[in-house]
Amino acid sequence: MLSPLFILISIIHRLKADGNLFFCQFRPGLGKKLFVLVKFRTLTVVQNTYNEGNRTHCMSSFGKFLRKSSLDELPQLWNVLKGDMSLVGPRPLLPEYLELYNADQRRRHDVLPGITGWAQVNGRTAISWEKKFELDIWYVENRSFQLDMKILYLTFFTIFKNPGKQVAATFERFKGNL
Repeated sequence: MLSPLFILISIIHRLKADGNLFFCQFRPGLGKKLFVLVKFRTLTVVQNTYNEGNRTHCMSSFGKFLRKSSLDELPQLWNVLKGDMSLVGPRPLLPEYLELYNADQRRRHDVLPGITGWAQVNGRTAISWEKKFELDIWYVENRSFQLDMKILYLTFFTIFKNPGKQVAATFERFKGNL
């Protein structure tokens, strides 16, 4: 169903950027088991003219569009099909953060990581790490089919109505309805 969108993004990416279409990175999943997360690549490597020999990563306007619209996350559907991820769950963070988690924060690995999650629809990048972990743990403790459907709905609302901004008071509004 999404193959026309994948093809369109691939063609535009090929015309606008050089290098690989995908960005792949190890991330910890269920039980802290590492898997390869796949995304559309949004950064390009350019030669730094100020410091010879150094390379700098920069984002093209198409890369900014992919990130703002969250379309860079679409290849993660492959991770869902493989069973490494779910549509909804705590976003998988970098493996180097594993040793920094406290006992509560480690509970985020009791469920499959998700393409979207409770923290994403409650502030995304506008909230603190502490709040993200609080929201992730709340999701682990309260997950249900009904909550997942609300998160999926709110994800589309967040992306299409208000990209990159917080959906006001979502956490408090829905916490009492479950």
